[in-house]
Amino acid sequence: MSERMTMQEVLKEYGVPVIKLDIHATRTECEALRRKLREASGNGERYLDVSCNFTIDVEDIDRYLTGELDTLSEIYAFPEDIKTDSEE
Repeated sequence: MSERMTMQEVLKEYGVPVIKLDIHATRTECEALRRKLREASGNGERYLDVSCNFTIDVEDIDRYLTGELDTLSEIYAFPEDIKTDSEE
């Protein structure tokens, strides 16, 4: 099981973040992902591994703040992002 850092740990380890980006999913999306992770082959722990880089520029922020964009950015996950710890 993954362990999340507390804000105190983040501050101690890295300093004050510029922004905190949250990941949200609907209940239906969570249930579908849970089902896919359980169905994934392999004997180890199954997890979603999304490695990504994305850019947020001033124009994106302005468009988000005016309501033109629903989100600052979006991250998509695909079946090939499902891994097991035995694959590493």
